[in-house]
Amino acid sequence: MELSPLRPQTTMAIEKLNRAARAAQLKVINMGKLVTGVRMLPSLASVLIPSVMEAITAVGPGPGAAAVQERQRLRQPYPNYRVIVLDDDVNTFQHVVECLVRHLPGMGPDRAWELAHRIDGEGAAEVWCGPQEQAEHYHQLLGAEGLTMAPLERA
Repeated sequence: MELSPLRPQTTMAIEKLNRAARAAQLKVINMGKLVTGVRMLPSLASVLIPSVMEAITAVGPGPGAAAVQERQRLRQPYPNYRVIVLDDDVNTFQHVVECLVRHLPGMGPDRAWELAHRIDGEGAAEVWCGPQEQAEHYHQLLGAEGLTMAPLERA
């Protein structure tokens, strides 16, 4: 069977790549390890390391590299959650105000009274909004005080 002119060149190229791959594997395996009982000489390492780096560079980044870059690009800010107090016939205005002032950071009595009136008039009011863990904490504290709480909502 007669080979086309490209066949020998292709075969030689494949063989060359296979030899380079085997050599690179051996060099990577042996780098920094004992080679037949003797530590690699610095001069030998200086020859091996560039060739290994060339082989790695020739192969290019792995399939996961694009996924990592995509994930970094798609990072989204930490989601905020809303803490909502519902109106009920059990809690007094005073109790609601005291709970809000006691448990919510930066909550003053004037703002707490405004929220208590909104809860009474509209049936519910958002009393705090922020990161999920803190929202869960404030939700639990206010619920433990006997306030009627809506489930946490993503803002």
